[in-house]
Amino acid sequence: MDCGTVRDSRTKRLDTIGMLARHAYAHAAEKGADVDTLLRKAGLSRGQIDDPDAHLEARRQIKFLNLVAEALGDDLLGFHLSQNFELRTVGLLYYVVASSDTLNEAILRAARYSSIVNEGIRLTQREGKGIGLTLEYVGMSRHLDCHLIEFWMAGLMRVCRELTNRRLTADRVTFVHRRSVNSELRAFYGCKLQFGADADETTFPLSVRNLPVVRADPYLNKLLIKYCEEALAHRETNRSSFGTSVENAIAVLLPHGRAQMSEVARKLGVSQRTLRRRLASEGLTFTGVLYALRSDLAKRHLADRSLSISKIAWLLGYSDVSVFSTAYKRQTGTTPRAMQRHFHAKPRRVYASISD
Repeated sequence: MDCGTVRDSRTKRLDTIGMLARHAYAHAAEKGADVDTLLRKAGLSRGQIDDPDAHLEARRQIKFLNLVAEALGDDLLGFHLSQNFELRTVGLLYYVVASSDTLNEAILRAARYSSIVNEGIRLTQREGKGIGLTLEYVGMSRHLDCHLIEFWMAGLMRVCRELTNRRLTADRVTFVHRRSVNSELRAFYGCKLQFGADADETTFPLSVRNLPVVRADPYLNKLLIKYCEEALAHRETNRSSFGTSVENAIAVLLPHGRAQMSEVARKLGVSQRTLRRRLASEGLTFTGVLYALRSDLAKRHLADRSLSISKIAWLLGYSDVSVFSTAYKRQTGTTPRAMQRHFHAKPRRVYASISD
């Protein structure tokens, strides 16, 4: 699966502690990849990787993960990296969660302070028939990533299991991006998995709400909350560009043939006139955002060996294959089928597991 390349958007820089990029760098170096070249392509430096206190731009970290996955031929890089990373490397956020009294309290702490670790992702918690934990992208295009989100979704599950000393299973786990569910993912989560969903979400039964955290320490927790509040106060609230919000809304609606301006405006809670005005203020148009999004997704889907041309046309919101083929050839000068053959002709490296 090609997760695409990350475009710059008109938002302020969004930072991450860089823990995942460093983990990916060490893993790729161990596998013999030309990691310094991959860093340069992602706009990162060796000095940033070597400095544990250096924060990395979230978009560049995503791009680096995509490049490493491609170099290693590992379609599940983010998931694989999540399986053996030391949870304590998350830092302050991990310790405030691990010292909480109950699992629900730990989740609420994680949701409040998640931006300390990564400003590009927001964790939210909701309660209904179950406890839903949703990861949302802030100021970044969600459709160009799969490895970062799969790392954090699996990492979140690992944390919940470690805190309670139980092999918890969710009722359901959903992802926005698309891939085939394989036995490795199914064995880890032990529940229903859905890709191509409306949200990146893990839903636990309400029965886990008051499970005790095995290493709860109320005195330490109180102290750490103070530090977290201070860290939070030093960070500005990040606002996604409106263009990015429109793009993320379109991405979910495309496969259903509902990516019209009226539907996107309704989803974002604005009028069509306001939607046009706010896009124009960023130098964008609805048609331009839709066009660029389809271009990125077409590249990603055509590289996916599990997708037929007809399925790709549906995923991109075209009425039939001929309409897709005509539009694609007009844009690129070649047909979707020819580009698909080009992608599939590339040699694929055999991935060796992280534990090897």
